[in-house]
Amino acid sequence: MIEVSVVVPLLNEEESLPELEAWIRRVVEAEGLSYEIIFVDDGSQDASWRVIEHLARANPQVRGVKFRRNYGKSAALQVGFAQAQGQVVITMDADLQDSPDEIPELYKMIQQDGYDIVSGWKQQRHDPLSKTMPSRFFNAVTRWISKIPLHDFNCGLKAYRLDVVKSIEVYGEMHRYIPLLAKWAGFRRIGEKVVQHRPRKYGVSKFGLERFINGFLDLLTVTFVGKFGKRPMHFFGMLGIVFFVMGLIILAYLSIAKLVYQTYGIANRPLFYFGILTLIIGTQLFVTGFLAELVTRNAPDRNHYLIEKQTDSGRA
Repeated sequence: MIEVSVVVPLLNEEESLPELEAWIRRVVEAEGLSYEIIFVDDGSQDASWRVIEHLARANPQVRGVKFRRNYGKSAALQVGFAQAQGQVVITMDADLQDSPDEIPELYKMIQQDGYDIVSGWKQQRHDPLSKTMPSRFFNAVTRWISKIPLHDFNCGLKAYRLDVVKSIEVYGEMHRYIPLLAKWAGFRRIGEKVVQHRPRKYGVSKFGLERFINGFLDLLTVTFVGKFGKRPMHFFGMLGIVFFVMGLIILAYLSIAKLVYQTYGIANRPLFYFGILTLIIGTQLFVTGFLAELVTRNAPDRNHYLIEKQTDSGRA
């Protein structure tokens, strides 16, 4: 049985791969752990895939997966998770900014301390302020919305129990929110470890400032899907009722005012059009909730639940 699977998504990292593979191998073999290294080439345009093929020929524990084009880090991680067989799955970036020396302690925190997930925290970062300051704000907002007390959601160095990566689906740019996806799947033992963050040795960063905007939108998506994915009417229906009742109250007030005072036409007041608008919005939200419920009820996995343990009460 494989004890550790190291999943490494990469894009144009030909220079760092040999050093990274040797470093990982040296650390896990010194600990006496059985292991596999899974490199997922996310459509590199350099010689990264040739390097991976060479490493796989030299080390049977190395495997590689290559995308025809760039699909993003989330897709690379999802494929790596599908391939992983180790009891503990550790992810790290390929740029040598994540230290493989952290692997033994991360493994122990999963296997001995009982965590489902351990997320790295790059407390001391070797990045410019243009990256660190937005990252701190982003992490603070994510921490507040998700109610998960992590300092660095975007750290690529994380460890997972195998059940976790087999129970979640990472898509779009949801790799930043794997702890939240895992929480919604029922894995709540989430820990954190301060990890080394090394200066970039080769290449350049593959992410720009737009990742923070995309990250915030993805956070709203994963929060909504996690809470209301199987009961959308609870969200859209409630909003629809609020808007519809608000419109009824406004129109009722204007109608009563017209009947009592009879001094002006209600259609001449801007409030009348606002009341009509809220009625329409409320109706649309309510219909949206019904349509979403129809889609959900007809989904093939509508009654799919993650069962941790099951026993026959007559035989247990």
